[in-house]
Amino acid sequence: MDMKQLKTFLYVAELNSFTQAADKLGYSQSTVSFQIRRLEEELDCTLFERINHMVVLTDQGRKVLEYAHKIEKMTKELKGSMQRKDEISGNIRLAMADSLCDAFFNEDFKEFRRRYPGIILKIMTGGTEEMFRLMNQNEADAILTLDSHVYDMRYVIAREEEVGIHFVAGKDCPLIKERMVSIEEIIRYPLVLTEKGMSYRRLMDEKLAEKSLEVRPVLELGSTRLISSLVEQNVGISFLPDYVTETKRNEGKLFCVNVKDFEIKLWKQLLYRRDKWVSPPLESVLVYCMEENFSDYGEMKANKS
Repeated sequence: MDMKQLKTFLYVAELNSFTQAADKLGYSQSTVSFQIRRLEEELDCTLFERINHMVVLTDQGRKVLEYAHKIEKMTKELKGSMQRKDEISGNIRLAMADSLCDAFFNEDFKEFRRRYPGIILKIMTGGTEEMFRLMNQNEADAILTLDSHVYDMRYVIAREEEVGIHFVAGKDCPLIKERMVSIEEIIRYPLVLTEKGMSYRRLMDEKLAEKSLEVRPVLELGSTRLISSLVEQNVGISFLPDYVTETKRNEGKLFCVNVKDFEIKLWKQLLYRRDKWVSPPLESVLVYCMEENFSDYGEMKANKS
């Protein structure tokens, strides 16, 4: 059985498209069609149904997909086992929430690069739905999310923890002196928020919708660091995870606003597909993610050292 044919089959199955698979592989569409036809002839079965320009796996195709994933995983394991531990190298693609990048690229990243100069790391930021799409289409090896809790048997949760999140304001905002305020009072103030539809902003909007409320922020930004600075300057109020504002709160530059009946469960999760082989370079990146982004893992490491 030709490994190139299996690889092409995996791409077509994951993308549900001969055309997209050809683009990803750098082949012509006729080459992709030829390889799939040869594979079907060898296995004596039909792998895909073509319905209204849609490509859908047959029952036999789904069985072949399970074996193809296993073969791909074993092939990578074999190549990885031949690699010496002191020569860990490879390309790793990690998708993560934009607000988690600051914690990832801190001073410790220099040490990571020193230890693993052979690892080429590609970071992709985006919303949770987009990150799962990338992982399911094998365009990302793992994802680091900041959203509602995800549990799915298709994925391994390498690490997770619940994250606190609050409305925050600068020292001149009168709401910080109140013991408790209503959400109606909050949304009457200028709001500086992350983009609509992105992780905790989406969760906030959904919670407001339950109360038949909505917000019209005066400014939307992708950078939580910049949002924090603007809130500190009393440009408006924001809704941010506690780890983003912790330093400025400790310095007395930002303050949490306690809002009545507005609790949101926010989770930080590091996930990868269950059928994904955790190669030495991927394992190294996963460990680094856990060290830098999960407090319990960092404390455990500190206690051991």
